Amino acid sequence: MTPELIPKYSYCTLFDSPYLSKGIAMYESLKEHTSDFHLYIFAFDEMSDSILRSLSLEKVTVISLAEFETPELLQIKTERSKAEYCWTCTPSVISYVLKNYNTIDCTYIDSDLYFYSDPVVLLSELVEFKKNVLITEHRYSLLPKLYEEKRAGRFCVQFMTFRNEPDSLKVLDTWRKQCIEWCYARHEDGKFGDQKYLDSWPSAYNNVHILQHQGGGIAPWNLLKYRFKQSGNYITGKVKKSGVEFKVVFFHFQFVKFLKHGSFNIGWYIIPSYLKKLFYQPYISKVSGTETKIMSMNPSYRRIPTSSNNKGVKNIFKSVLKSIFSYNIIEIDS
Repeated sequence: MTPELIPKYSYCTLFDSPYLSKGIAMYESLKEHTSDFHLYIFAFDEMSDSILRSLSLEKVTVISLAEFETPELLQIKTERSKAEYCWTCTPSVISYVLKNYNTIDCTYIDSDLYFYSDPVVLLSELVEFKKNVLITEHRYSLLPKLYEEKRAGRFCVQFMTFRNEPDSLKVLDTWRKQCIEWCYARHEDGKFGDQKYLDSWPSAYNNVHILQHQGGGIAPWNLLKYRFKQSGNYITGKVKKSGVEFKVVFFHFQFVKFLKHGSFNIGWYIIPSYLKKLFYQPYISKVSGTETKIMSMNPSYRRIPTSSNNKGVKNIFKSVLKSIFSYNIIEIDS
């Protein structure tokens, strides 16, 4: 370790104003469970940038698009949807932190994660296994594995660490160039967004470590593999098949979307009612409370409900079923 490197755990994330409340909730959960950290937030629109700067969050550096975007990124920006552009930028934001802030490492975290214990236990695996790149698996339950893994890939771009070392930076730069060349929300020629590129990493690079801790990466697509319970101030889990017990480190609240009339849609995965009470209802209450605070401080900010996707027979059928049976719909006041 050279003297000029900063001895902190460095994290980065990116989001725009529709994800602002989730991003702030994620930051607050990180701050609650760990102390030795710094979070670099890339604000992907002017409103999120303005609000984040006005909040003056402790241990946070806000980076605007004007500071971050390169001519290379701007050239392909108009060719991609908002989501596709965010995916395209993921390796670039990690690279930006490592190069401009000279950190020991940088861990990318999705804005819709929520921490329940200290993530340092996950990062310590790099030291234990003597690697310098950390990636996480989806760890699909049986049914999601059948229809999701081929399309979305074995690994999830949700929590990834790169040490500021030459062979780690080489992996990162290759991925950055791949995403600039092709990063779309469709499965094509073995690619999907920024994720499918990771499938080849374990065999292509000997410095990549796959996270072993079961508590890193709990998500709706793998919930049915585990049993969970509240254990004092923490949530613990047990792998049904092996009986391995663990402390939940973070949950990935993918597809939690605000709807009209005070409710949230939490997707189509099978989620037992006790897990909705254990994970989803407290998280939704937190996000909703965060939005209320933001609106009270910034009158120009508005909660934007997600409109239903009524394109195609499949999506129309899903919308009708959700409306009739209130499937995976949670009220804010619950």
